[in-house]
Amino acid sequence: MATLLIKHAHILTMDDRQTEFSDGGLFIRDGFIEQVGQVSDLPYKDADEVLDLSGHVLAPGLINTHHHFYQTLTRAVPAAQDANLFNWLKTLYPIWARLQPEDIFISTQTALTELALSGCTAASDHLYLFPNGSTLDDEIAAASEVGLRLHASRGSMSLGESKGGLPPDSVVDTEENILKDSQRLIQRYHDPKPGSMVQIVLAPCSPFSVTGELMKQSASLAREYGVHLHTHLAETEDEEQFCLQKFGHRPVAYMQEVDWVGGDVWFAHAVWVNDEEIQVFAKHNCGVAHCPTSNMRLASGIAPVKEYRKAGVNVGLGVDGSASNDGSHLLAEVRNAMLVSRVKEGLTGYSLSNDPNRKLMTAREALYLGTRGGAAVLGRTDIGSLEPGKCADFFAVNLNRIEFSGMHDPAAAIVFGQPVRVDYTVVGGRFIVKEGRVVTVDERSLIEKHNRSAKRLLEG
Repeated sequence: MATLLIKHAHILTMDDRQTEFSDGGLFIRDGFIEQVGQVSDLPYKDADEVLDLSGHVLAPGLINTHHHFYQTLTRAVPAAQDANLFNWLKTLYPIWARLQPEDIFISTQTALTELALSGCTAASDHLYLFPNGSTLDDEIAAASEVGLRLHASRGSMSLGESKGGLPPDSVVDTEENILKDSQRLIQRYHDPKPGSMVQIVLAPCSPFSVTGELMKQSASLAREYGVHLHTHLAETEDEEQFCLQKFGHRPVAYMQEVDWVGGDVWFAHAVWVNDEEIQVFAKHNCGVAHCPTSNMRLASGIAPVKEYRKAGVNVGLGVDGSASNDGSHLLAEVRNAMLVSRVKEGLTGYSLSNDPNRKLMTAREALYLGTRGGAAVLGRTDIGSLEPGKCADFFAVNLNRIEFSGMHDPAAAIVFGQPVRVDYTVVGGRFIVKEGRVVTVDERSLIEKHNRSAKRLLEG
C-alpha cells in the first residue's frame, strides 16, 4: 500500500467548519486521506514518501466545472478578439470545422497541463463538435496521460443554419448519431464509484444549436444511465431573444419545457436570469458553472452569484473555452470571481453605511466556489475538501515569493495576490505538478506540437 505524509503546511480543509491548520499535516494511503490535522496531533507514521511543505499554503484541488479544451488552439484569433458571443462563434466555427483527431488529443493535454499548473485536480470539458472523424475517445485517452480527473461531456449540435440555428451545417450531426454515440461512451467509460477518474456527461451545446427533441431524448438517456446533464444557458441577452422568438419561452422556462431541471443538471454561465428563475434553480437543485473571465472577455455580463448562493443554488467555477478566456488558470478564476462579485455590488450601490448586513465576497468564499462548490455542481462527494475518506486531491503554493511578501493571511494571499503557477498539484496521492513542473507530460514537446496544430488550423 502506497503512503504519503505531508507536513508543516498551512492547510485549508474547506470542510463544513472551514477548519484551518497553521502547521498542518496530511496522511494519505492508496490515494485517499486517512488523517488531517496539526502535525503535533498526528501520530507519527512511517510513510513511503514524506514531503515538508513549510511556508506553503495547501488547499483542496480546484474543480473546473466548464471548459472547451479544443479552443486552446484558437486563442486570441485577431478576427474574434473584440466580438460578442454570437459573432465570436460565427468567426470561429469555420476554423473549428478543420479539427482533426490529433488536434483534440493535443489540445486536451495542453488545457489539462495549464489547469494542473493552476491547482486544478478535476475538470469538466464540453466537447460539442466532432469533425473529420474526431471523437470524445481522443480526449479521454489524452487526459489519462496527464492524470487529472475528467468529466467528459459528450456535447452535440444538431440545429444548423439551414434549420434556424446558429452553427453552420458543416459542424452539426444527426440526432440519431448523437444519441447512439452518447450511449456507447457511457457504457464504455462512465465510472460512478468514489475516486473515479472518468465520468461521462451528456451535453447538447445550447438552445441555439440543438433541437428541443434532442434535449428531451438526451435527458431521458442520461437518466436511464444515471449520468449528469450540462449545457450553456442564459449567457447573453441575444440568447434570451433567440429563445423567445424560436421557442416562445425565456431560456430557463425552455429548460423546464424539455425536462432539463433537476439535481443532475448544471448550466454554464446563467448570467441573464431573474429572481423567479433563480428560485426555479433552487427548487430543482440545478447547478451553475460561473465563468467570470469569459463573461468579462465577451462582455456577456455578471452572473448573480450572491443571489444564487443566498437561494441555495450550487455554484462552481469554470475557465470556459480557452478562446473566450485565452487561458486555463483556475486559481485566476477564483480571484476574478471574488473581484467581479465586488464590482457587481458596487454597481448596485454597495455601502456599509447604508446596510451593515451587506457583505463583500471574501477570499475564502471564492475558494469555496472553486472547491466545495465545484464538487457539488458535478455531483461528487469524494472531492472538494480535505477530510478522512476523501480523495487525496490538493494543491500547494509556496508563499516565499516576492508577490506574496507582506501578505498577512496565507489563505487570502493566494486569492488577493496575482495568480501564479502552483508548486504542487496532487491527484489521488499522485504528483502531477512537483516543484512547479508538470511531471506526467513533456511540457516543451507539448507546446511545440500544440503551436503547429494551431498554425495549421488558422491557415486552413
